[in-house]
Amino acid sequence: MKKPKKVAAGDLRPEYQCSDFPALVRGKYVERLRTSSNVIVLEPELAGLVPNAAAVNAALRSLAEIARRAGSPPRGSR
Repeated sequence: MKKPKKVAAGDLRPEYQCSDFPALVRGKYVERLRTSSNVIVLEPELAGLVPNAAAVNAALRSLAEIARRAGSPPRGSR
């Protein structure tokens, strides 16, 4: 029994042509991701202050409560 030929990682099989595939566009959906994503990245020195996402949420809730009690105008009402 013969061993099958190994195909190099970057080569296509003979039955495929490069023209069968459309040109790829890098970052095609990045703008959609930026507008619809709710991920927030903390700076390393701040991330070291909180152990997990629950602690971040608790800190933000207490900060929002302090701001509400201080009478800060809500965001966007200026």
